[in-house]
Amino acid sequence: MKRIFVSLVAILLLTSCGNDQLILPNSVGAFGKVMVVTSNSNWEGDIGNEIRQSFGKLQVGLPQPEKTLSVSQVAANGFSSMMRNSRNIFIVEVSDKETMSVVNDKYSRPQTVVYITAKDKEGLLAMIKKHSNEIIDTFRESDINYLQRLFAKRKLDDSKYKTLQNLDISLTIPKDFRTVDDTGDFLWLRHHLKSGIAKGTGSNNILVYSLPLEDESTIADGIIAMRDAIGEKYIPGAKEGMYMITEEAYTPFTIETKVKDNKAFETRGKWEVKNDFMAGPFLNYAIVDKKNNRLLVIEGFTYAPSIDKRNFVMELEAIAKSVQIN
Repeated sequence: MKRIFVSLVAILLLTSCGNDQLILPNSVGAFGKVMVVTSNSNWEGDIGNEIRQSFGKLQVGLPQPEKTLSVSQVAANGFSSMMRNSRNIFIVEVSDKETMSVVNDKYSRPQTVVYITAKDKEGLLAMIKKHSNEIIDTFRESDINYLQRLFAKRKLDDSKYKTLQNLDISLTIPKDFRTVDDTGDFLWLRHHLKSGIAKGTGSNNILVYSLPLEDESTIADGIIAMRDAIGEKYIPGAKEGMYMITEEAYTPFTIETKVKDNKAFETRGKWEVKNDFMAGPFLNYAIVDKKNNRLLVIEGFTYAPSIDKRNFVMELEAIAKSVQIN
């Protein structure tokens, strides 16, 4: 009898010491979407307007207007067990403290829940304005991590690519991608968008190459010339004299960032084929790899006429940010 009691206690202790995650349901919901839990009066007033305006800012570098994040709302009394399994949840509620906090895997996994609390509506509005960029970044990072986990489950064997081997790097690339070119210095992979997370026509493309690292202060200003030179050399159009360039009518947007703790420059803009009508968005990461004295470049570009492209570009972002420099 004593032995049975001890066993039961041990099982209870194990269950209470972190095994809850083993029984959490899988989260649901497409990436790029956030469920907002707040009262209807909040949602229909200034608080809802601020959330829609902040989350609904247009994503930079896309040909058509698309929101950074899409939002939907449910009141707290309608926040059912099924809705609690949503992947991205933003809870806005009155409390006796002003706080902004993030909880992972609370009701399901993977899941990100962001809380904003304050003593009244005015306080909630102020907190949302203060933390909006941080909140948006949190949900976008959640989406990137989610995509990388999905891609890892159906990852290409990247050891077969000469260019990746010569550069001594690895990437988490899903098996949908096929080789267009792999010279040893330049890699071009393409996924025809007929199935997968975001369905449509056209293609998603990944480019990988490196250049000698010279003056770091001139990198940002030289990214367009760099990618145009690569386009002319490696990415031809349908006829002679046609090749990929940066669209001249749209000024790309470049920011300094980090990729796997390395200084990097993220550039979003539009590409086009010179003397042709093909065009679309691109996302370029120029990574400062001081250890190997080089500028490592990973770029994604999308061709998907007549349909939204935000999610395609986010998939490319997840692949680029998965890079491991050996």
